[in-house]
Amino acid sequence: MDNYRESYEAWLNSDTIDPASKEELRGIADESEIAFRFSSYMEFGTGGLRSKMGAGTNMMNVYTIAHATEGVARLIDTLGDEAKNRGVVIGYDSRNHSAEFAGRAGEVLTAHGIKVFLFDELRPTPCLSYGVRHFGCIAGINITASHNPSQYNGYKLYWEDGAQPTADMADKVSAYIQSVNLLTDVPSPAAAKPELVTMVGKEFDETYLNCLLQEQVYPDVIAKAANELKIVYTPLFGAGAKLVPEIMRRIGLKHIYPVEEQMAPNGNFPGLDKPNPEYPASFKLGIELAEKVNSDLIIATDPDADRVGIMARDKSGAFQCITGNQMGSLLLDYIFSALEEQGTMPNDAYCVKTIVTSEMATEICRQHNVKLYNVLTGFKFIAEVIREHEEAGHGTYLLGFEESYGYLKGGHARDKDAVVAAMLICEMAAYYSLRGMTLIDAMESLYEKYGFYSEISAEIYMEGLDGKKAIEDMMNGLRSNTPASIGGSEVVNVRDYLAELSYNLKTGTSEPTGLPKSNVMYYAMENRCVVVARPSGTEPKIKFYILSCGKDSKEAAENTAACTASLEDILGLRRGQLKK
Repeated sequence: MDNYRESYEAWLNSDTIDPASKEELRGIADESEIAFRFSSYMEFGTGGLRSKMGAGTNMMNVYTIAHATEGVARLIDTLGDEAKNRGVVIGYDSRNHSAEFAGRAGEVLTAHGIKVFLFDELRPTPCLSYGVRHFGCIAGINITASHNPSQYNGYKLYWEDGAQPTADMADKVSAYIQSVNLLTDVPSPAAAKPELVTMVGKEFDETYLNCLLQEQVYPDVIAKAANELKIVYTPLFGAGAKLVPEIMRRIGLKHIYPVEEQMAPNGNFPGLDKPNPEYPASFKLGIELAEKVNSDLIIATDPDADRVGIMARDKSGAFQCITGNQMGSLLLDYIFSALEEQGTMPNDAYCVKTIVTSEMATEICRQHNVKLYNVLTGFKFIAEVIREHEEAGHGTYLLGFEESYGYLKGGHARDKDAVVAAMLICEMAAYYSLRGMTLIDAMESLYEKYGFYSEISAEIYMEGLDGKKAIEDMMNGLRSNTPASIGGSEVVNVRDYLAELSYNLKTGTSEPTGLPKSNVMYYAMENRCVVVARPSGTEPKIKFYILSCGKDSKEAAENTAACTASLEDILGLRRGQLKK
């Protein structure tokens, strides 16, 4: 949209737009803010849409929700009556306007004669993925912005396998959306057909929870540790409040302590700048409760309950965060060890992780003779590997995970699932408590067994129109000027996933990466450390991952610090800017 003013005026003069939205728009004094809101539409990618809530084409509101859904509906129209009768399942989280947006999406779909399964209240994102598969739907829509700050909301599309769409399918949906005039081509609420809506309630929850219970690895350990094990849990005002404690009760836990101040849904997330279990600040109230009840473990899920983070006590009695990389490694080793102890380890076992996730996983899989697949960032790529194995009829899937606190065990869903992950974390905590160990102790034992690894991720927000260009310039700079060394170690391999090529700097040769095209730069050093840079697909930021190792914890940490400082110099950043 080159003429953003024309679009702005069209909204002000349209009978489609409600008076409150027009008043909001007239109250904007900053011309650059008007330009940001109307110079484009939100880009529809494989992760759907995400932006701040407000009036405008580049914002999340009922009009952009309806606009995107009209594109989805038109695509489903082309697939015929069978696809329309299969329907679309719609879910939402605790964010402000999420239920309203979900309802509007349902109105647009039913206006096209498309059947809708609408959750009767907020549910975890994995329930939406499971729901697509359970009901045999052609697609699913989830209204959520995951762990973003409270100003944001989002629109995630899922396709018939329960996974978010591939790039080709996302491009197809995007083309249909772009063909629609937001102000004149979208059915009004009056055109909806409520008789095509089926409300989804507690019966569904039962089938979902029963699926998760099948994913227990060592169920006997809970009974043995239940009297001593105490779990503090917070949903951070989100969708995990009912099902996470319920799965804990069903596996036999007796002492579950909810953080009452954060149990009720609240899209303002009071007291939290970001409702993200990656951040220690999210555990403040949980720690206070854990100290009162003498718990060794605190579990937190994000607002849409697809990510889970924990804190556990160390030897001094203080609480420490366990990172997503560490938890993925702990779960891998626990699942493998438990299956081996019981003599039930499959011969064709495989696991999946992303390229920005700890290389400790590689060593754990190697020592247990389990095939490990590396994929691009995004759980849809993990889902793709699962689907390919199912279609080929071989391979036993054990775990998929990414460093950003997302884990999936089981074939019930095709997205990360904090409910099943919380269940397994409790089971694993029981397993180690019977050995006199907390999960911090268990992590230390993994370092002794598999080697010492240290990982950090950092992000730089660049909002507005200038921010988008700054991110492009930063990635172009990395792409065109390969550093000779990072952190004092020679760069030996560079992977440009946009060019789909891996360059061996020792031999001067190149070969295909074997993964889909993506705007990611990957650097591997002589000392086995790795640095990765990629722009976020859902937020105005660029992310950096520094994956280090060493002969001991001191060397691993020193390599992390050296790589971080070196990367800051390469990017022209001030010292300390890449610390999370």
